[in-house]
Amino acid sequence: MKSRQEIHAGYSPSEVPDEWFKLKEKDKDAAEAVARPSLSYWKDAWKRLVKNKLAMSGMVFLILLTIMAIIGPILSPYQVNTQVLQDQYQPPSAAHWFGTDSAGRDVFTRTWYGARISLFVGLMAAIIDVSVGIIYGGISGYKGGRTDNIMMRIVEILYGLPYLLVVILLLVVLGPSLTTIIIALTVTGWVGMARIVRGQVLQIKNYEFVLASKSFGTKSSRIIRKNLLPNTMGPIIVQMTLTVPSAIFAEAFLSFIGLGIQAPVASWGVMANDSLGAILSGHWWTLFFPAFFISFTMFAFNVLGDGLQDALDPKLRK
Repeated sequence: MKSRQEIHAGYSPSEVPDEWFKLKEKDKDAAEAVARPSLSYWKDAWKRLVKNKLAMSGMVFLILLTIMAIIGPILSPYQVNTQVLQDQYQPPSAAHWFGTDSAGRDVFTRTWYGARISLFVGLMAAIIDVSVGIIYGGISGYKGGRTDNIMMRIVEILYGLPYLLVVILLLVVLGPSLTTIIIALTVTGWVGMARIVRGQVLQIKNYEFVLASKSFGTKSSRIIRKNLLPNTMGPIIVQMTLTVPSAIFAEAFLSFIGLGIQAPVASWGVMANDSLGAILSGHWWTLFFPAFFISFTMFAFNVLGDGLQDALDPKLRK
């Protein structure tokens, strides 16, 4: 390509060819690219996540589900446990959007109350698992040596216990209730998070910035809090999005078999249990709506977790 002097030679200022202006535009774009600030890790991850249409669809569904769990019962003129026997097994209509059950209770109202319980159990179980797992796994990975060996042997023992058996035994001993379900789900539920955090800390603690902090005499607690944990947030967030649907399904299953939330409290598992006899007589809506929201809530959390894993994985960053 010709140089700028060759392009400009022989032309008056009004006769400079278009090629000169194209070169000027390229120079301007290059300068703007250099001056433009680079995207941060989280902004880049968000940009990647937005491009994942399936993950974003799951996020939108969960946001709408949360909103409806809050305002859904308010929109309904019916109380969650009010029984109107003359209205039993009414199909979906303008009066009862999701129909009524065997006791004449409004399924629409009970579905959104069930969403409150399911989301509360899932989020509380995930928060407790993440908190315990971060502390336990962070200490184990950072200390290493004998401390790490002892702590990991304890984790392996707990990991080897049948998860569902432990939950059922605790519910039988303590009695079924919302608090008992959360305790039972988190007794051994944190071990997976602890192993993930430990693996990340073992890798990151040998990085130069961590070694530099040690050389300056920084306390271990501050190194873990300021240097190690922020760099493990990607896997932690992904694991959390996968813990929530597991807890929701476990609560629904336990309520379905009579060991979880007890009637007349509205829960998706309780509603599914109550509708078993009705489905055989053709009253499909009593089972369809709780089963639909259980399935799609788990699906939404899982696709969101997969999308977050792709967005937060440094190996996939260009």
